[in-house]
Amino acid sequence: MTNDERLERTLAAIDAVNAADPTGEAVTYGRRMSAALAALRPDASDALRIAVRAQHVERWKVPRATYPEGRVGYLKWRRELGAMHAQRASEIMRAEGWDEGTVARVASIVQKQKLASDADTQALEDCACLVFLAHGFDAFAAQHDDAKVIDILRKTWAKMSDTGHAAALAAAPSLSERAQSLIGRALGG
Repeated sequence: MTNDERLERTLAAIDAVNAADPTGEAVTYGRRMSAALAALRPDASDALRIAVRAQHVERWKVPRATYPEGRVGYLKWRRELGAMHAQRASEIMRAEGWDEGTVARVASIVQKQKLASDADTQALEDCACLVFLAHGFDAFAAQHDDAKVIDILRKTWAKMSDTGHAAALAAAPSLSERAQSLIGRALGG
């Protein structure tokens, strides 16, 4: 089996696992992440392609509501989710015959280790931010007041690379008028 075939089988296996999501959103999210990566880093390694697709593998199994409210509970949920996603990605990859070095690399990216210094981990973060802006932002913004949305936008922007910033600004004209206004306010002030 070639690496290209192994990659396609692995991505299909992640999609198959995510197809069990009762909301039906997991497969769509993974594919949106892959599309964002293809636009952002068309030369991405196999490890990065797998990590991006597996970032939220089986996320629905660990609902946010099972953790305490507030920032501490949220951060614990995110940290434990990252470990679970890395474990599930590793299991899927081993079943598809990937070497342990590549498995470990994907686990590191999925857990967002060395975000500030690892280009692949940063690319995953950029993709997540871009997918949020393109597909989740309007629903999020509708549930919160402008001040909170602007604060979240500023935090999101701070997590992104210059390449991610450029991609977000290029996509901004296709966003809703409210999204464009809030982004402008977040970045301008």
